[in-house]
Amino acid sequence: MRGRLRPLFGGRARRRWIHLILGGALAMPYVLVGSVIVGPVVGVDDVFTSLPLQLGSFALGLPIAAVTSLFPLTRPLEAATVRALCGVAPDSLAHGPARTRAERVRTAAWFTLHLGFGGIIAGMSLAVPPFAVTLIVLPLFAGLRHSAVTPPEVSGHAWALALSPVAGALMLLALAACAAGCGALLARWAPALLGPTPEDRLAAAEARAADLAVRNRLARELHDSVGHALSAVTLQASAARRLLGTDPEFVREALTAIEETTRRTVGELDAVLGVLRDGDAPGTAPAPTLASDLDGLLRRTRAAGQPVTATVGTDPAALPPLVSREAYRIVQEGLSNALKHSGAPVSVRLATGAGHLEITVENPLGTVPAPRPGGGHGLRGVADRVRLLGGTAEAGPSGTTWRLSVRLPLTTPTTAGGPHARPLPEGPA
Repeated sequence: MRGRLRPLFGGRARRRWIHLILGGALAMPYVLVGSVIVGPVVGVDDVFTSLPLQLGSFALGLPIAAVTSLFPLTRPLEAATVRALCGVAPDSLAHGPARTRAERVRTAAWFTLHLGFGGIIAGMSLAVPPFAVTLIVLPLFAGLRHSAVTPPEVSGHAWALALSPVAGALMLLALAACAAGCGALLARWAPALLGPTPEDRLAAAEARAADLAVRNRLARELHDSVGHALSAVTLQASAARRLLGTDPEFVREALTAIEETTRRTVGELDAVLGVLRDGDAPGTAPAPTLASDLDGLLRRTRAAGQPVTATVGTDPAALPPLVSREAYRIVQEGLSNALKHSGAPVSVRLATGAGHLEITVENPLGTVPAPRPGGGHGLRGVADRVRLLGGTAEAGPSGTTWRLSVRLPLTTPTTAGGPHARPLPEGPA
């Protein structure tokens, strides 16, 4: 029984009932304005003594309410009330004021419906419960049988008197059903009348996409710069500790590489944090490129004890800045994975031809350590960079060698991604 009555008396139904009562309260000033017009027209001083005149004043006040709903704050205030009381998904309702004519018309329609349904339910909520309670307790109090609130048809017949509690209970159920039905209708119509337009949805989707793109870019930069630096510094410190008593010259070179790596990484981290704080980072260190730091990257990797053979068949300074920057991060990721997973000699080849930059990083397959929690984002970042430039990328074992092969166009693509940009498998590089 409780489950059957929940649609009428549950928490959602009660909140929607409150929403309707608020609509009735908002309708009262317009009803008073309507009564000022109706009274002189029909020659009655007090229109509230007649139910038809009250309904006439109410009907006349609704168009006035529709006009006042053009006030800019009407839509955001009504939408906030619907979110709080009607159980409507927040994303299906607009946040800002109505700007176009169509939005203002829909807001006026909603405001009229809210006040119309609310005025009716509020009036019923004031009139029905006292009368229904009187009918329920009528058989218990003889003094009520001849009062002004008791119809003669009820007090004059024994059968009517016996059935009056049932009639009173049915009236309360009918009131609850009307309130629940009106509340459900308003909740169903709210997204259509107060919801964002297709243009609003498109703008919100573009804003979310732009925000996600910035977050992904920052995540890639942090992973590639800070992650690579930490891996290199860890291995450099470990190699220096092992050779501290036997090879002081190597230890000196390792400490120098650690100092250089951390200093450069602090500058890159400052640039990323500047983007987070201010949207850009004026005055901070620029992102490294092949032209500015390929030699330094190779030197720091070798200082960590990782043998590296580099074959550069192109002039890094002649590459477009965007391609040079992204290619630097791709080479850095390949070397970083070789440091973490292999320890064996790694070869790097850079070459240009047919309007493309070709990058190949190869190293013998080593023992793959267990993936750390939250790790495994490096090759995904490489795939993202390649997709944004419209290039191709492949990574995986080839016999006893792990090969990362990337092909980047030297001209800016008209569309990012495309059929050649596919996810790379996660694993050792």
